[in-house]
Formats: sequence, structure tokens, C-alpha cells
Amino acid sequence: MKKYLALVFGILFVSSCGFEPLYVQKKHNNMWYFSGNFDTSISAEMAKVKIEASGERFGQMIRNQLLDMLTPKGVPSKPKYRLYVEPMDKEVVQQALRSDITATRERVQYLVNYMMYQGDELVINGNSVAYVSYDILSNPYSTTMAQKKTEKDAAKIIADDIALRIGAYFHTIITKKGSLSDFQTSSDR
Repeated sequence: MKKYLALVFGILFVSSCGFEPLYVQKKHNNMWYFSGNFDTSISAEMAKVKIEASGERFGQMIRNQLLDMLTPKGVPSKPKYRLYVEPMDKEVVQQALRSDITATRERVQYLVNYMMYQGDELVINGNSVAYVSYDILSNPYSTTMAQKKTEKDAAKIIADDIALRIGAYFHTIITKKGSLSDFQTSSDR
């Protein structure tokens, strides 16, 4: 019974704090989002983004994650937007030093720059950072596998951040203009 009460209060709290889904817009002004139909123009617009290839392995990992998130039905044949992701920096810091001054853990910071263009106009740019860490084990193979897993995890974290910021950009346009079809840049006119 206590679990159900906590669930009900949780739902009431989230609904009263102004929470709204990012990728879905209401088509009506009633209190509930679900009435059987949603405006999916944000996810449709996100599917028009072409993620350009990067020459580095880490950039390719981010690109593959973004392809799965933004364009799950495949690369758009006529993209409206182009997204460039450039890995900028990787910083490794050794932690948890033993008495012989060898590390037992490493923390890695990945810094990535991204830019999204609509035609020739820059519409979004920014940096994304991921912090990951792994243990340095006595077996070198295990340490190598841990390094590869943290690199994959960092690519996922950065791709999630970039996709969220792109979704927020389209959400802002809909909020200001009413719909994405009303928003045109000078290159569209």
C-alpha cells in the first residue's frame, strides 16, 4: 500500500512541477498528454539530421550512437541539417596511487565539440564532456577491456548529451513559432 501511495504522490509531484516531454508536443490544452495522438514533429525533424563522419575512432563511436538515436530509420536521403562532431581532448588522470607510486585507477575526461548547420547557417554549437573511470588490474588484457568499455560508455554519454541539446533546440523553436514548419532560415526561402 505504501508503494502505491508513493507512486501516486510521485506522479502528482512530477505533473505539478511543470514537467513536459521533450520530444512530444501536446495537440490540445487538456491536462493529460496522452489522448491517442501526439505531435511527433520534433523526432521527425531530428531524423533530417545527417551526422558527418569523423576521422577518429572515438568520433566514429559517437557518430554510431547518434545515428541510432537521431535517425533510427536510416540516414536521410535529403538532409535538412548537417551535424559535425569533433573530438577535441582526452585527459587521463591517475588516481588511487599505491606505495610504489603506481595507479590502481584512472579517470578519463573526453571533450567534444559539435556544430549543426541548416544550409550554411550555424544553428547549434557547443561542447560536451564525459568523465569515465576504470580500474587498472594486474592482468593487462582486463585493463585493456576496461579501457575500451569506458571509451564506449563515454561515447554514449556524449551522444546522449548532443541528442538532448538538439531536441531542446527543436522544442524551443516549436514553443516560439508554433510548429517547425513555420521556422525557416534564409537558406530555405
